[in-house]
Amino acid sequence: MFIRRWKVLLPVIGVLASTVIAPQAAAADDYYAAAQGKSGHELKVALHQIIKNNTKISYAQVWEALKDTDQDPNNTNNVILLYSGRSQSKNSNGGNPNDWNREHVWAKSHGDFGTATGPGTDVHHLRPEDVSVNSTRGNKDFDLGGSAVSECPGCKTDGDSFEPRDAVKGDVARMILYMAVRYDGEDGFADLEPNESVNNGSKPAIGKLSVLRQWAKQDPPDAFEQRRNQVIYDKYQHNRNPFIDHPEWVASIWG
Repeated sequence: MFIRRWKVLLPVIGVLASTVIAPQAAAADDYYAAAQGKSGHELKVALHQIIKNNTKISYAQVWEALKDTDQDPNNTNNVILLYSGRSQSKNSNGGNPNDWNREHVWAKSHGDFGTATGPGTDVHHLRPEDVSVNSTRGNKDFDLGGSAVSECPGCKTDGDSFEPRDAVKGDVARMILYMAVRYDGEDGFADLEPNESVNNGSKPAIGKLSVLRQWAKQDPPDAFEQRRNQVIYDKYQHNRNPFIDHPEWVASIWG
């Protein structure tokens, strides 16, 4: 009798699930309507036009946004640190040893935008990170190899590059590529672009593009990254990272 009733319930559950999930999918399709059917540079331009229309927040407001966007799903009092993977109290933010601070994944010196409202405060590439690990990453480009990083299991670094742990390699790639689409030389800011160099200095560029492409492929978006994208869209900036919603667009633009 129980089995028979369960079989009857399955179609009902399917209907309920579709009523919850389908509207979100439809909303995302509507958001990217102007980009559908495009590829290459044409797709990049279309996505820029879509995602550039965002609410901007101050650098001070970033603290509170990160406590929400990067909340530990298993402990709502904590955030997850990007590179370290450590779950840490939301209230332990600051500049002291073992505090967490605001890591610019696209290093703010690459294009010299600092903490200016716009690229310097864009939560799509700002993440919580341990103070010392943030310092170790500094403004290095991204690449493979190097020596182990203290307090950052799975991370490596050398004189000119930083390699994050495997679980967030794709996250890093998608944040970098978002920045390259969003900031295209308008509003007084530099035109940000990924390239194949690991010695970009203050140029508005970050490498290594071939490595970032591989990271995006090997580490697809997970539930944490998807939730983060949605929270930023719903509550803070009202724009999305297209490479989280459509990972295939990485190859379409930079393939």
